[in-house]
Amino acid sequence: MEFKVIFKTSTKAVIELTDGGIYYADEPYRIYLNGEFYSESRMVVTTIDGLEPESEYEIRLTDSKSQSGTVTVRTDYEFVTLNVKRFGAKGDGGSDDTLFIACPRDSRVLIPKGVYRITCLFLKSDVTIELAEGTVLSAFTERERFPILPGLTESWDETDEYNLCTWEGNPVNMFASIITGINVSNVVITGQGVIDGNAGFENWWENDGRLPVGGAFRPRMIFLNHCENITVHGITIRNSPAWNLHPYFSKHIRFIGMQVLNPKISPNTDGMDPESADCLEVVGMMFSLGDDCIAVKAGKYYMGHGYKVPSQNIEIRQCYMRHGHGSVTLGSEMAAGVQNLVCRDCIFEDTDRGLRVKTRRGRGEDAVIDNIRMTGVLTPFVVNCYYWCCDPDGHSEYVRCKDPLPVDERTPYIRQLVFRNIEAHDCHVAASFIYGLPEAKIDEVTFENVSIDFAENPTPEYPAMMADVDKCTRKGIYINNVKRLTMKNVTVEGAEGEPVELLNVDELIR
Repeated sequence: MEFKVIFKTSTKAVIELTDGGIYYADEPYRIYLNGEFYSESRMVVTTIDGLEPESEYEIRLTDSKSQSGTVTVRTDYEFVTLNVKRFGAKGDGGSDDTLFIACPRDSRVLIPKGVYRITCLFLKSDVTIELAEGTVLSAFTERERFPILPGLTESWDETDEYNLCTWEGNPVNMFASIITGINVSNVVITGQGVIDGNAGFENWWENDGRLPVGGAFRPRMIFLNHCENITVHGITIRNSPAWNLHPYFSKHIRFIGMQVLNPKISPNTDGMDPESADCLEVVGMMFSLGDDCIAVKAGKYYMGHGYKVPSQNIEIRQCYMRHGHGSVTLGSEMAAGVQNLVCRDCIFEDTDRGLRVKTRRGRGEDAVIDNIRMTGVLTPFVVNCYYWCCDPDGHSEYVRCKDPLPVDERTPYIRQLVFRNIEAHDCHVAASFIYGLPEAKIDEVTFENVSIDFAENPTPEYPAMMADVDKCTRKGIYINNVKRLTMKNVTVEGAEGEPVELLNVDELIR
């Protein structure tokens, strides 16, 4: 057995197996601290809690077949712990406990067991916030309680503008999020507690929540705008008004060992939407919700081409994605591009699509998807350069036209997509649906060690959200407008018709 310590605080250490399973360990294992039994776990990523600050611990693991070496970890220094109940918070489920305590550097704000009604908590730098087991931060839903963040604010001399918030890639007014961080750094949010947005169709989700009501668009659960060195660990987030986790123009952000839960029918409740983010690590996460589990973005045309900040250097590993439209999605707002994304060692289950790239003319990538297990995914691989949605141009002739159009600054560019070591069982619609633009073909697509089979009673559905595509089942691998295609050790079982259909592929390597 091999493992490493991937995160620590003054009272916790998070370990990750490096040779034993995907999300779940291959078999249960026992954890020993300083030679004494601590607990048993079935998770690849596990938190060791209840440690003392500034103390040294030896960690060792054993299972039925082997044992690991010993790893030594020293917990962080902690100056003081501040319990919010000592500062007036009730935690009784009725009182308004909206608050924020700026404690001294290297200290911890502890929110003990209880139900705390809140609206928005605004983060400050250099603070650790811990939600103890049994803690629920329960958000109010009345819009009048929430401040509104303006999308753009002009400088005093009107020579520049400040972008404070966004809705789906455009700088428009938004209600402040349940947890809001603006230009903060060195923050940890940790614990076993819950943040509940209490959203439902009687409040935030009414009319699918697409239009602004009360002067602004819906809030996120956690919104990080121009933040740096932020870690969110262990907590559960549920019933979000809109997107759950939204790091925006932020860098060095980590999400570890969390659960993100929304009903399958909830609108726009993406699990995580990194937007123009740099150096993002997502590990040991569980997503089950009503839209894309992870959707990597980089602005619509105005923001993407204006600021030219891509989402880049993103690693997603040991995660479990259930339900939702896509497991890992690039787009659709990605005018500034997505670069150097790696997703590995994950489980995709019962999502509409596995790896999903959605872009179109008027929006602007390289990604590696490795060692993935899919079950019940309708279409495992979708690359759609004609993506339509409810935007004003979504169904325009410019977007939907399948003939070559002039290449200009609005033309999206997809460089390289690599899919390897992937098993996809009980699919429904298509093995893959990849459709590039004729005037800007996808540079390179690689399938290596990929096996796909279909469910016995598949459900018909559209393989991609684009015009002029019909519902289908058991369609094989469909690829159109690709310069270089590599297919090595690829199998498709149970397809109706040809297992592989290639159109306008310049070079095929087997």
